[in-house]
Amino acid sequence: MGAGSRVLVVGPAWVGDMVMAQSLFRLLHEREPGITLDVVGPPWSLPLVARMPEVRRGIALAVGHGELGLAARWRLGRGLRAEGYERAIVLPRSFKAALVPVLARIPVRTGYRTELRGLVLNDARELDRGRLDQTVKRLLALGLPPGAPLPEPPPPRLSIDLANRSALLARHSLGAGPAVALMPGAAYGPAKQWPLAYFGELARDLGARGTQCWVLGSAGEYALGEEIARLGGAGVHNLCGQTRLEDTVDLLAGVQAAITNDSGLMHVAAAAGTHVVALYGSSSPAFTPPLTARRTIHYLALECSPCFARECPLGHLRCLRGITPAQVLAGPAFGASDGVGDRG
Repeated sequence: MGAGSRVLVVGPAWVGDMVMAQSLFRLLHEREPGITLDVVGPPWSLPLVARMPEVRRGIALAVGHGELGLAARWRLGRGLRAEGYERAIVLPRSFKAALVPVLARIPVRTGYRTELRGLVLNDARELDRGRLDQTVKRLLALGLPPGAPLPEPPPPRLSIDLANRSALLARHSLGAGPAVALMPGAAYGPAKQWPLAYFGELARDLGARGTQCWVLGSAGEYALGEEIARLGGAGVHNLCGQTRLEDTVDLLAGVQAAITNDSGLMHVAAAAGTHVVALYGSSSPAFTPPLTARRTIHYLALECSPCFARECPLGHLRCLRGITPAQVLAGPAFGASDGVGDRG
């Protein structure tokens, strides 16, 4: 593809994967100056995509997760025919995800060869799980010729709206002074969630240092935030469900650190530029690390890890219970230095 090419990307349906996809968008701009890049995604993702300078526009595909939505895909594909895209990159690995580029009559359609997608992709790639051992590598590879060497992933960098951040601080009565974000949710399941009692203990210790704690998450995680606020004391602000996704980006950009499970918001925090303190249990930092140099990873690498289960198959959750609040507070995010640290 030469300079000035027009590319449509069918984006992921998960927050973390959409953030990591910005590495691909940055790579495409580095290798193809003048490229026009549009991204199809769920409606919730459009404000996030709008914070990615590499993307001209986000295009909503309003179908439910797992839903075929053939009529909606047909309408969108037909409506995109006049855009003159030369190439489509389909990041999800489902058959239905590849339908919009076909219906839009985009001549080159790239994606992984799964679910009979050779019928709808004419640049179908084999997924080499050994070579592409991280999610971000699998995304990057689709922007390169087949078998091309993989560069170091350009880290995601979301734009920050400082005026919106100031308005949020006033609206939620978040006082001046240092603040830390606590992100207790993980959509995949309890085996990825650090105990709430540990978040509460950490909040108490931070409050004793004069540091506010902002609990961030979805409306479905409001009860988690309330429990942390109960355990952590007056310095805890439960903002779960009180902010939009783009608001969370702006708040995260101004905190000292974000203590988080392996979740979509972990990747948002990394792209917002804060120091990410990532807590891994059933999953592995080797597969989905936060894409930032400002990180501290806590992972015990037990003999049963990673199991990638939704709930601990052995019932003890030692992989997360063994990471104590004291260990987290002893990390570089709360000390004199602020570099990379991978800790057991």
